[in-house]
Amino acid sequence: MPSPVAIIDIGSNSIKLLVAAGSGRGRMEAVFTRTLDTRISAGISQAAPRLSDEGMARGVAAVRELVADSIRLAARPIVLVATSAVRDATNGADFRTAVRAATGLSVRILTGAEEANLIGRGLTADPALAALRDFYVFDLGGGSLESLVFRDRRAVQEISLPLGCVRLTEKCVADSAAPFTAADAAAVAAQVRAAFAPAGFSFSLNARGAAVGTGGTLTAVRAILAARAGGPLEESPALVPVESLREMLRSVGGLPLAGRKEVAGLPAGRADVFPAALATLIAVAELGHFPDYLHSFYNLRWGLAAEELERP
Repeated sequence: MPSPVAIIDIGSNSIKLLVAAGSGRGRMEAVFTRTLDTRISAGISQAAPRLSDEGMARGVAAVRELVADSIRLAARPIVLVATSAVRDATNGADFRTAVRAATGLSVRILTGAEEANLIGRGLTADPALAALRDFYVFDLGGGSLESLVFRDRRAVQEISLPLGCVRLTEKCVADSAAPFTAADAAAVAAQVRAAFAPAGFSFSLNARGAAVGTGGTLTAVRAILAARAGGPLEESPALVPVESLREMLRSVGGLPLAGRKEVAGLPAGRADVFPAALATLIAVAELGHFPDYLHSFYNLRWGLAAEELERP
């Protein structure tokens, strides 16, 4: 049986590992997953963002740990990719050098277009979405928002916008330790509208197209809803109404940071950026007139795994 492949995704807010193997008939299955919250991207909203020494050290340590997991599982190859935080940083090359010195592996920096394309490829591998033909994909990360339009299961538009939750928290939220305010929400919504307006993104699918959402924010939303219902995340409904996001912004976003860190299902390392992330998803839904998001766990890492597993 072929070896599984390991994908390590170095994101703005967290660094994630997927070890995946082919399961026949062109399908994949997860062998192992792990997420480490590292926040390497503090300062990403600056005109000339730089990775701090502390952020780079946290990132390198996390990558080294996930590489060790991959080796333990006999995964081959081990693919390291970085997205917005490293892509935009003026000292991103220093981080890549540090990772190579620590692990012997090179980091592939994905362009916004590559990131969006691979997210789309990952989503089409989700068997739960097999019946969808025309749909949107929105993947919200710490540094950017990847938005795609699919027609007949083929991506016809892909854009990457600087609307990640870490970036917008730094830019729009007066005090991330205080309860999220109406003014904070308005500032986030204004950034979303200003980014989409010149991008030419087509919301023309209207009622024919579902809005598929992926990324840590919607995973956290489902985890919170599952905790409230007393069940496991995996058995919670994948369809998340936008009204549920509004309610969560009021209830969870209305808490100070210390209170948000105590919310069951919400990772403590995401608590400071969670309200801005919710406000971003709500603003996107309002632009596209979506009543809900269909959440998928498949994403960039699955797209990269498919790419590797299909190599001769």
